[in-house]
Amino acid sequence: MMAVNLGTGTVQDACDLVEYCNYPSGTKWSDLRIKNGTQQPHDVRTWCLGNEMDGPWQIGHKTADEYGHIAAETARALRRLDPTLELIACGSSNSTMPSFGGWEATVLSHTHDLIDLISLHAYYEEKDGDAASFLSSAVDMDDMIRGIIATADSVAARLRSSKRVNLSFDEWNVWYQSRFPGEDALDYANGRPLIEDNYSLIDAVVVGDLVGTLLRHSDRVSIACQAQLVNVIAPIRTERGGRAWKQATFEPFALSARYARGDVLLTAVDSDRQQTKRYGDVPILSATATHDPDSNEVVLFMVNRSPEHSIHLTARLHDVPSAKILQHAELAGPDIRVINTPAQEAVKIRDVNTLSLLDGTLEGDLPACSWTMVRLSS
Repeated sequence: MMAVNLGTGTVQDACDLVEYCNYPSGTKWSDLRIKNGTQQPHDVRTWCLGNEMDGPWQIGHKTADEYGHIAAETARALRRLDPTLELIACGSSNSTMPSFGGWEATVLSHTHDLIDLISLHAYYEEKDGDAASFLSSAVDMDDMIRGIIATADSVAARLRSSKRVNLSFDEWNVWYQSRFPGEDALDYANGRPLIEDNYSLIDAVVVGDLVGTLLRHSDRVSIACQAQLVNVIAPIRTERGGRAWKQATFEPFALSARYARGDVLLTAVDSDRQQTKRYGDVPILSATATHDPDSNEVVLFMVNRSPEHSIHLTARLHDVPSAKILQHAELAGPDIRVINTPAQEAVKIRDVNTLSLLDGTLEGDLPACSWTMVRLSS
């Protein structure tokens, strides 16, 4: 995936970049790539038509109509170069933007039948020690996804188009932007660490819940990219010339990527609820289930969003009554603020056996502020 510059750039600039990356040889830009040392095309298949073009922090940011027009013209030109490219239009930078929803409707009215996906971004952080709201961040992600799907389908209906535009959630993570001094205050000296958040157990539980939310919407969320992967707001940290270590957020992401295979199953969750300052009344239990037809495993991913209280789980596995537990992994602990350091991995997955499975019913307690994975033979 790459992005073309639609802030200060032009339609021609976008075409030139695609030609440089993808055309075999014999043109100005493909021959320059070869001259620069890369004989074979990069063959980039997915292209973002700009990035966060609604944001006033972007040089060359635009109104929805201005952006929709240049995005449509760029898409038409790129389709001439290669009709098989996958194109992503810019959606809202976050759900708190004043233009959220209206931006998507306007942009898609210009681009709907020319592009494949529309992007969305979201970052979450704990504010003022409000752990209950922070642990419920996935509720906001879920609402954002549902809102953009509804908007895209509304535009399709208005245009009488049978095409369905899917979503590219190409930026998401926990990011403590309140700790970020702003670009003007950063020291860009070579090699200086920048925006290297330390992630705690509560951050890891939130990341696990966000991954589960993306999985539950995988029928329409075709792409989801955690930003970033190393050092900058990342699950992996390194030191110059020395150590590397896993942050707390590493495990739920890694285990979900490893075991959430095959099909995402529909789950019916009946949960106690908690009142939060930011998101109102929310369910305490979040649950996602997948089935891998190759290994014949069913995997449950569950989050207890309460910062203080354990909850009792009763899960009825209607389609797999003879299942057996293969692994019960848990991320929890008495100190939700504890972090990993180069010297000590304080936050890590533990294999436990506190859940029982009898006659297709999984039962037991989920600790407060916890992420749980249960692998079952089906």
